[in-house]
Amino acid sequence: MRLMWKLLRKHISIFELSVFFVANLIGMVVILGGIQVYSDLKPLVTGENALIGNDYVVITKPVKRLNSKTSFSTDEIQDLRAQDFTLRLGEFTPAQYKVYGGLNIAGQGFSTYLFFESIPDEFVDVKSKEWKFNKARRRVPIIIPRNYLNLYNFGFSQTSEQLPQITESMMKDLELDLTLSGGNHSDRFKGKIVGFTDRLNTILVPQEFIEWSNKRYAKNNEAEISRLILEVENPSDPKLLSYFSDHGYVAEDKPAESNKALFLLQLGVAVIIGIGVLFSILSLIILTLSIYLLLQKNVDKLRTLIQIGYKPATVAAPYNAIAITLNASIIALSLWLISHARAMYINFLRESTAREIDGGMTITLIAGFVIMICFILFNLSIIRRKIAQISKRQ
Repeated sequence: MRLMWKLLRKHISIFELSVFFVANLIGMVVILGGIQVYSDLKPLVTGENALIGNDYVVITKPVKRLNSKTSFSTDEIQDLRAQDFTLRLGEFTPAQYKVYGGLNIAGQGFSTYLFFESIPDEFVDVKSKEWKFNKARRRVPIIIPRNYLNLYNFGFSQTSEQLPQITESMMKDLELDLTLSGGNHSDRFKGKIVGFTDRLNTILVPQEFIEWSNKRYAKNNEAEISRLILEVENPSDPKLLSYFSDHGYVAEDKPAESNKALFLLQLGVAVIIGIGVLFSILSLIILTLSIYLLLQKNVDKLRTLIQIGYKPATVAAPYNAIAITLNASIIALSLWLISHARAMYINFLRESTAREIDGGMTITLIAGFVIMICFILFNLSIIRRKIAQISKRQ
């Protein structure tokens, strides 16, 4: 084996191997980085924490005239639930009593009548440990649309010198004074904002709170369902849009946005990965040529070694070791660089989107391992074929 390494060191080109290493490293970082970025960004485009639209559609009936009926009947809800495009269906349950809320910001207080709604928890896009109603504590957790805060910051606070702009974290520290009245009852509660929703344009409270409060303040009147939320596979499905049109239903969201955003994300990642693949193919060609030239330079000596009894596998071992070491080192260094880069941009994404990104690097690690094995097997097959040619010509 020492003799093999001596022959190899005589003709090895550090420059050629360095060019391969750098080119393949760039290619691998681009490919695996593209896969990792796609894995991290996809939940922000689709799924429960989607930034833009998503696979949930809120539907209502249009108001056509004064006092027109806009509630859904039981039969209509069941028919919607039975459609192929409906994965899950949730009902908005409205509060059937008066809600008066007050808020004090920087010594300036303002109050107004509010309107509460609830939906089943599986449709709520904000995850919080505080999303529970405890009657004994008389504290109501509330989720408000994020655009409400924007409306305050860039609307109310701009027209009043005494109202400061506030952040989401500051808003969560404030308490609302709530007065609930109806059915010969009037009680005071504290409201606590626990999150901000991009999916729903309503003031949400827990389902258990609505059920309890409607019984207490609304004399057990059954609430009419005027809004529904659907989970669907494709919000732009022609069948879904046709069904809405035929039944006169109106979608509050813009379903096509999530598909467009996902398409643009996939297109961008595909271009990035394509560039990485090009780099990697070129670097693979460079390594293959380098190893091939090394073998060609030593062809007479290698043939002699085989003639005096060295096995082809022994002769090929040093070249195999170079191919394995280089490819494994490139993948390991690529993953290390990506993990450090991800640690920096993941915090930025969490702060800028106010979402928890839980995905790890499992997919990237698997992809890196698969690519490494493919590259190594390709190099080893080239070496084995060349050694076989040499041994046949002895």
